[in-house]
Amino acid sequence: MSRPEVVLYKSVPPDVRARLAEHFSLTEFDGVNDGNRAEFAAALSRADGAIGVGVNATPALLDGASKLKAWATISVGYDQFDVPDLTRRGIKLMNTPDVLTETTADTVFALVLSSARRVVELAELVKAGGWKASLGEEHFGTDVQGKTLGIVGMGRIGGAVARRAALGFGMKVLYSNRSRNEAAEKAYGAAHRTLPELLAQSDFVVTLVPLSPATERLIGANEFAQMKRGAIFINAARGKVIDEAALVDALASGHLRAAGLDVFEREPVSVDSPLLKMKNVVALPHIGSATHETRHAMASCAADNLIAALTGKPLQNVVNP
Repeated sequence: MSRPEVVLYKSVPPDVRARLAEHFSLTEFDGVNDGNRAEFAAALSRADGAIGVGVNATPALLDGASKLKAWATISVGYDQFDVPDLTRRGIKLMNTPDVLTETTADTVFALVLSSARRVVELAELVKAGGWKASLGEEHFGTDVQGKTLGIVGMGRIGGAVARRAALGFGMKVLYSNRSRNEAAEKAYGAAHRTLPELLAQSDFVVTLVPLSPATERLIGANEFAQMKRGAIFINAARGKVIDEAALVDALASGHLRAAGLDVFEREPVSVDSPLLKMKNVVALPHIGSATHETRHAMASCAADNLIAALTGKPLQNVVNP
């Protein structure tokens, strides 16, 4: 029997590629762009499976992919996929939900600490030769220890952030979520709140919800106005979960002390974005899971997902079971 045909559209570590090559005939793309999208679509039309990240899997793209049975995304998020459309076509979609939890939670707390203590701003001041004497109050930050952290979206990553906050920094943890997270309540003293209550009571607000029609622009001008004056806002979910223009206004007015952002409405973010001109904004290039160890684990997990789906083994991490 011929081996299944698989489109690999993201460079993966050599050992992961070798494992895929043991099971499949591979057609490889190192990313998909306007120049090779037609070729990518043609490869999908011959494929049984696909694995990678960074492609909008539109219905139009899949119209010619009648053989496709499984798609493994090397990510936890799957907002680039029309899940009901995949389901109608009988295509299994699989993600990598567990392997990036701790690394992403580390990134969230890096944003909390760097925003509160003005780490990036003051490091740049030192490099520019601006440290001439002891710094005065105009350069002071704010404490993290003992403050209240509000988490919007208490899933796996939210729980890991709550653990760091409560056990590492003695913070009071509030959360809003569609359902109660009893494990976080018991282990970290997390308290469930409505979104307006959380915004009004938190010194730091972290968004960790997936992007969906229900969460797009979840946090806008009204929600920023509900936050404490001097609060700090962190977004490590998806850029479109917030209204960036409203965030700019809340920062410019002084209502918010600072913001830490790992995600933006458009990525890569434009160099002309007003957020990049604000000293009280820490901006990262979507590095939530970007460590050697975690990216290797994500690629390995996605490969395992696809191998199982196309060789009849028990399935894990299926988005549309």
